[in-house]
Amino acid sequence: MELKRVVVTGLGALTPIGKTVPEYWEGLMNGVSGAAPITRFDTEKFKTKFACEVKNFVAEDYLEKKEARKIDPFVQYALVSTEEAVKDAGLDFETLNTNRIGVIWGSGIGGLKTFLDEIMIFAKGDGTPRLNPFFIPKMIIDIAPGHISMKYGLRGPNFSCVSACASSTNALIDAFTYIRLGKADIIVSGGSEAILNEAGIGGFNAMHALSTRNDDPQTASRPFDKDRDGFVAGEGAGTIILESLEHAKARGAKIYAEIVGGGMSADANHITAPHPEGLGARLVMQSALDDAGLTTADIDYINVHGTSTPLGDISETKAIGTLFGDDAYRLNISSTKSMTGHLLGAAGAVESIACILAIKNGIVPPTINHFTDDPALDSKLNFTFNKAQKRDIRAALSNTFGFGGHNASVIFKKFEE
Repeated sequence: MELKRVVVTGLGALTPIGKTVPEYWEGLMNGVSGAAPITRFDTEKFKTKFACEVKNFVAEDYLEKKEARKIDPFVQYALVSTEEAVKDAGLDFETLNTNRIGVIWGSGIGGLKTFLDEIMIFAKGDGTPRLNPFFIPKMIIDIAPGHISMKYGLRGPNFSCVSACASSTNALIDAFTYIRLGKADIIVSGGSEAILNEAGIGGFNAMHALSTRNDDPQTASRPFDKDRDGFVAGEGAGTIILESLEHAKARGAKIYAEIVGGGMSADANHITAPHPEGLGARLVMQSALDDAGLTTADIDYINVHGTSTPLGDISETKAIGTLFGDDAYRLNISSTKSMTGHLLGAAGAVESIACILAIKNGIVPPTINHFTDDPALDSKLNFTFNKAQKRDIRAALSNTFGFGGHNASVIFKKFEE
C-alpha cells in the first residue's frame, strides 16, 4: 500500500505571548516572556505566585455567552485556536466531504477548573450531591474534539490522546497516520490546556516541579541555564490542519510544510523523572527519523522539550549528543518554553507551530533567559540563546516528554513537489 503524503495547510494559536499565530510568532521572534503574577486566584499561600496566562482572554469575545458557560476553559481555548486554523486553511465545509474530515486532540489534564469548582461546591454543602448537569461533559478530555466536530459538522475520526505533556504530539502523530493510510482527507489536530488554578499550581508545587522565582517571574523559565529551578506553568491551545497532499492540491490550498515522521517511546524509568542518560528521548528521536526516512544529517533544528528543570534539560541534551554525534554541533536547538512557559498537553501543538513557521520563514526562535552556562551541558551545542538566528531549515524535529515516561517526537520538512 502506498502511503499518502501529508501537509500542513492551516494554523491556529492561543498562547501566553500572542492570541493569534502572527502575534505568537512575533512574540517568539522578539524573545517575549509570557510569565507574570497569576491573576486567576489569590496566590498568597502558594509557593509559586506566577505563570504564563493567556492575557486578557474573555471567552465571550469569541463564543456566545451561553455556549461559553457550558464549556471548560480548555475547550474554549480549543475552539478559538481551531477557528483561526480553519479560516487560515480556507476550509469551506459546505463543499467538502465532512465524513472524511476528523478531529484528533490532545490534553494532559482537561477540565481541571470544572472539576475543582464542582468538588468545592459539594464540599461546602451538606453532602447532598447537587452537581451541575454539565459537570462531566465539561470535564472530560474527549469533549474538546467533540465540540470541534459539532461546530463544523465533521464526522471523520474523532478522539483524544492523553499522554501528559506529550499529548498533542501524539494527537498529531495519530492524525498524520490516519491521513497517510487513507482513512481521512483532513484532520484538525492539536491540543489545549487550562490548569492555572489552585489545584494545578498547588499540585505541581507539591511535586517541587515549578519554579519559585517569585521576585523575577519574567526570567523564571530559563532552560539550560545553570540556575534553572523548575518549569513555569502555561496555558493555551494550538491547532494544526493536516491534509493529504492530493486533497490540498485539488482545492488549491496553501502549504506551510510537510509532516514526514513521528516517533514514540517510553522511558520505563520513573513516574516523573526522565531517564538520566536520556534513553527514551534518544529512542523516540530515532523512531521519528526512521519513520520519516531521514538521518541526523537531515535535521537542522530541534525544538526541544526543554522545560527548565534541573534533570530534564540534562537528559535531553545527552540524548541529542548520543544520537546525533557530530551532527549535533551543526544543529540549532531552542526551547520556546522559555517564552510561553510549559503548556503541558498543548505544548506539542504550539511548539510544532513554531517549527513549521521556522521552516517557512528561515529563522530559529531563541531560548531566552540565559545568564549562566551549566557545566553539566555540552557548551559546543548551539542553544540559540537569547536571540533568534536566521537559517535555512530543511527539516525540524519537535520533542515532547510527559510524566509517566511518555515520549513523542514529530518531524516537519520544507515542502517540495
